[in-house]
Amino acid sequence: MTANSSQHPTLLVSACLLGVECNHEGGHSRRRSVEALAENYHLVPVCPEVCGGLSTPRAAAERRGDRVVNADGTDVTAAYERGAQAAVELAQATGARGAVLKARSPSCGSSEIYDGTFSRTLHDGEGVTAAALRAAGVEVISEDDLRAG
Repeated sequence: MTANSSQHPTLLVSACLLGVECNHEGGHSRRRSVEALAENYHLVPVCPEVCGGLSTPRAAAERRGDRVVNADGTDVTAAYERGAQAAVELAQATGARGAVLKARSPSCGSSEIYDGTFSRTLHDGEGVTAAALRAAGVEVISEDDLRAG
């Protein structure tokens, strides 16, 4: 049983997908397909970047190997790792066994992310939070997977 008052299973969801203005530009990435999950799931919003101590808005960042850097080369890996740990702890505290995270994000990307060159080039990979959640046994998908399914 999950740690919510309903009988619905719990899902972690990138807060920006639910309309919270927390993306790096200070906006949101609201998706109706994600909001509709509330009919069958208890949705728990999380923004790992904010949980990790980054501001909104903030400089765009991309993964370069095991590091996360801004376009000017500033290493922000520690903040991304703190946010990932907070998301794992939230999943454990709420009993979430699944997560719907923002596609292509250096934190939340679940199957492909930008390559660290800031040229909008995608490659196979996952964000820091997606990797941490998977390592903790949480099934991770993106909003794009909802449309495909």
